[in-house]
Amino acid sequence: MSKVVLNDLYDYGLKIYQDEELFKFSLDSILLAEFVKLSSKTTNILDLCTGNASIPLILSTKTNSHIEGIEIQSNIYNLAIKSIKYNQKNKQIYLYNEDIKNCINYLKNKKYDIITCNPPYFKNYEFSELNDLTSLAIARHEIKVTLEDIFEVASKYLNTKGEFYLVHRVNRLDEIIILGNKYKLNVKNIELIKTTKNSKPSIVLVKCVKDSKCGIIINNVKDISNLKTYKNLFKEN
Repeated sequence: MSKVVLNDLYDYGLKIYQDEELFKFSLDSILLAEFVKLSSKTTNILDLCTGNASIPLILSTKTNSHIEGIEIQSNIYNLAIKSIKYNQKNKQIYLYNEDIKNCINYLKNKKYDIITCNPPYFKNYEFSELNDLTSLAIARHEIKVTLEDIFEVASKYLNTKGEFYLVHRVNRLDEIIILGNKYKLNVKNIELIKTTKNSKPSIVLVKCVKDSKCGIIINNVKDISNLKTYKNLFKEN
């Protein structure tokens, strides 16, 4: 039986509804939201695989830009809508309860300055150990959407020189670079994150730019194992 709770959204001054049995917002979402570079020219933002809308909510504290998100699971989408209403962000954030792969039916010919995504991390091999809860399995495994699907959509709906921000596992970085080249979203900036002391980086943050020249900047590895706050993590970039 589900148990919906109202939690603080880290220390952004916002609240977020979450089901304790479902996938909750994570450190990865905070890291990605802080990695995004916003400017006065940013007017439209799209978040793919938005979940309970943690990334749109965090970004809404940094910009007045219009923000949209897409979430396929209706139970998680409904929680996101509750959070948006609770935080009085209805005029800034709009969500679609739709399949990303069918976005031509509802996004039409829209274009965005920035697209973000915290996607399912694991390939859906036949031998994958899927979670018993379907909602968690969809959130963690590429059951409904693949990494290539996400790159294809991001490329289609970004403006020229628009920016695509992605958080993922380090062990899929080679695939990310290949897909970026394939869909004219060249990887421009890479941030490697260590979450455990004396370990190798496990998280990668990637910035791609549509129709850009090749050339990647790799930032210094960030060790966040001892950090109590992540909001100022990327100020020096």
